[in-house]
Amino acid sequence: MITATELHEKGFHVPRDLGELRTFLQAAMEVEHLTIPVYMTGMYTIRPGTNRTAYFAIRSVLMEEMLHMTLAANLLNAVGGRPRVGRAEFVGKYPAKLPFSSDDLPPVPLQHFSPGALRTFLRIEQPRSMTPPPQEGSGWTSIGQFYDALRQGVLQIVDREGERAVFPPGREHLQVGPDDFYNSGGEVFAVHDTKSALLALRVISEQGEGVSDTIWDSNDLIFKEERTLAHYFRFNEIYTGRSYGPHDRPKDLPSGPLIDVSWEDTRPIHGDSKVADYERFASTSDVYARAVEFNSRYAALLTSLDRAFNGKPRVMALAVPTMLELRDRAEQLHHNPHPDPALAALGVFASPTFELGRPQFDAAAQAVDADIALAGFETGEPVDLSALTPATGETFA
Repeated sequence: MITATELHEKGFHVPRDLGELRTFLQAAMEVEHLTIPVYMTGMYTIRPGTNRTAYFAIRSVLMEEMLHMTLAANLLNAVGGRPRVGRAEFVGKYPAKLPFSSDDLPPVPLQHFSPGALRTFLRIEQPRSMTPPPQEGSGWTSIGQFYDALRQGVLQIVDREGERAVFPPGREHLQVGPDDFYNSGGEVFAVHDTKSALLALRVISEQGEGVSDTIWDSNDLIFKEERTLAHYFRFNEIYTGRSYGPHDRPKDLPSGPLIDVSWEDTRPIHGDSKVADYERFASTSDVYARAVEFNSRYAALLTSLDRAFNGKPRVMALAVPTMLELRDRAEQLHHNPHPDPALAALGVFASPTFELGRPQFDAAAQAVDADIALAGFETGEPVDLSALTPATGETFA
C-alpha cells in the first residue's frame, strides 16, 4: 500500500484505485483521531463546576469523533484494508498537521479552554459552504471536502472494478457493530457494500458540518434520534455565547438565548510542553511521572482500539474505563502548576503532552492483551470488566 507521505506529495485528489482508497481511509482515521487530544485538552482545562454547557458540548463532539474513527475503520476493513492505530506513526506531534490538508490550514495545537481554542475547533469543523474549494495540487480546505473525495472514489472504483471486488466477502468478523460500541451520538454499524459505505461517509460528514446547508446533523433522519446541531455549530454557540434558533442558517449568527460562558474559568497551559521539559524538574515535582503515565495509558487506549478494529470488536469495551481513567489523569495534571517556576509564576498549569513512541506501544500491547485474556470478550456474551477495574458506576458517554 502506498504510504500517506508518498500520496500527499502527489496532491489531494479523488482516490483512483483500491490502494489509494485504503490509504485515504487510514488517513481519515488519523484526521478523526488528531482532533481527540485537541478537544480533550479544551474540555479538561475547564475548571470543575463551571462552563457546563461548553463542557458537555465539547464532550459530545469528542465522543462522535470516536464514532467517526470506528466507522472509518469499518469501511477500511470492508475494502480489504487493515486499520493501524496502535503504533507511533498514528499519533501526530502537536501542533499537528491534518493529513492531506491544505497548507492554508495551520497545524492544530493543544490549547486550554479559550476563545483561541474555540477558533481552532471551528476551523477544524468548518463546513464546505463556508470554505473555498481546494486548489489543484493542494490539500483539502474542509474535512467535508476530504470525505466527498472519498465518496467519489468509492463510487468510481466500484463502477470500474465491481462491488464484489471492492467489498470482498469473508470480512464480516472485522466489523465493529452496535453491540460492541458504547452510545455516542449515533449508532455504529457494519460496512459491507457500497450503500453502507456511503452511509458511513454521510454520517461522518453531516455530523461535522450539517445537512444540506443547514446547522443540523442527520441523526434524526438516519438513526431516528433527536436532531442535534452539527459540530461546527455546537462550537459556534460556545464561541459566540448564544444558542441557535430553530430557523437560523449556517451563515447566520446564533439568534437564540444567551449561553453562560466564562473564559476566565480555565486552567491556562503551555501547549508546546513536552515530557522532556517536565523531566528537568522531576526532583521537585511529580508532574513528570504523571505525564509519563498519562501517555502510557493513552497508548493503551489506542492499542485497545487497534485490537477492536482488527478482529476483536468486543475489545471496544476496554475503551470506556480507559477514557474515564484518562479523564481523571488529565484533571490531575491540570490541577498542578507547571513545574517550570517561570511558567508557574505566569499562572500556567501542567498538561498531558500526548507523546507516544514505540516503547509506550510495546508496553501497552502487553497490558492490553493481558486485560483481554482476563475479560474474555466472547461474542454475544455480556462484557465483564470487574476483573480489570473496580466498579464505579460511572459512564463516559
